[in-house]
Amino acid sequence: MKNQEVQTADYNQKNIKWLTYLMFMMFAMTTDAVGVIIPEVMKEFNLSMTAAGLLHYGPMTAIALAGIFLGFLADKIGRKKTIIIGLALFAVNSYLFLLGNTFGFFLVLLIISGAAIGVFKTGALALIGDMSKSTNDHTSTMNVVEGFFGVGAIIGPFLVSYFLTRNVDWKWLYVVAATLCVVLIIIAFFAKYPDTKKSTEEPINIKRTLLMVKDKYALGFSLAAFLYVAVEAAIYVWMPTLIAGYDGSFTFIALYALPIFFILRAGGRFLGAWMLERFDWTVVMAISSFVILLCYGFSFLNESATVVLLPLSGLFMSVIYPTINSKGISCFPKSSHGSVAGIILFFTAAGAAIGPLSMGVVSDLFGSDAKYGFMLATFFAVILFVGFLLNMIFKPTLTRISKLNESEYSNLNSL
Repeated sequence: MKNQEVQTADYNQKNIKWLTYLMFMMFAMTTDAVGVIIPEVMKEFNLSMTAAGLLHYGPMTAIALAGIFLGFLADKIGRKKTIIIGLALFAVNSYLFLLGNTFGFFLVLLIISGAAIGVFKTGALALIGDMSKSTNDHTSTMNVVEGFFGVGAIIGPFLVSYFLTRNVDWKWLYVVAATLCVVLIIIAFFAKYPDTKKSTEEPINIKRTLLMVKDKYALGFSLAAFLYVAVEAAIYVWMPTLIAGYDGSFTFIALYALPIFFILRAGGRFLGAWMLERFDWTVVMAISSFVILLCYGFSFLNESATVVLLPLSGLFMSVIYPTINSKGISCFPKSSHGSVAGIILFFTAAGAAIGPLSMGVVSDLFGSDAKYGFMLATFFAVILFVGFLLNMIFKPTLTRISKLNESEYSNLNSL
């Protein structure tokens, strides 16, 4: 016990937290800038929307597969090695963007970057549990981490847009990200990490991860992540198409609808970190998902309602995903955090790929009208709200999280 307390007290938590924050910001700069990059690639290589969309679906698929098949690495070889391996692969791969100039080359690099993100992200998610003092602290920290992700989602598209106005190729975004990644590798290498010991003799491998998918808590939170991301992705993938040509009273909002959404989502996550330290998370999730549903539902009233309510939904979306992630991971002992983080990440990336794709298919069935795709997204929002309403009423995770809070975090609370 004393040895564990010394190890816990010994690591530099400040460096570890900033490492985690900056990792999420860095990879969001690239993943969330794809929407700005796709039109440039379409013009450069004369591609269809379906073909250019591979720049989004490809890396999302790679993140999903890396999450489910490599998430166990954080539990098997440790958080530090997993993070450094993922960051190193991402950095080298990002610098390679300067060496080629074909669509196939870029697509392969983006798929590799997705796999790298899947590796270091699961390591980082597991690390959050190691440095948290309680399950509530875990949820609060996760919201701050995702807040930095939201900041990166603003910086990335801005940098690409700025580069293009200066006649600088969009590929330099990846050079910026790679250089930041090198700094993160140096921080990760010298940082002192908390020690997480195996609590089971069960082999830590892919088979163990796949068996965990059957656990009702892992599956439940993973499906919630899938539904939420499908709802969220509707905004940043299809909202610009939906409101294109708007000339009503809120033209300014329409012009900056996507940045407004990202800013509200990022700011809301920092606010969410404060809220979740003070209020019951099940109530916060039920209320937030209900307001999202209202934003989507009333957006069909007229074009002005669409322009105002869809970006506004970002404020209420902000708290949902980090809390799903945190509570899902908190339903398992720390020695399994990497694996369960990988499972949730798989469903997250699947939602990011399948959600917009299914919306596009539905829209095309009705004359390529994006409104019908948003009807499907609204249906996803209904299911999400019903799930969180039942969660608030029955609190199925209360006993399990309470027991793990006592067994996994009690030693940290005593320091």
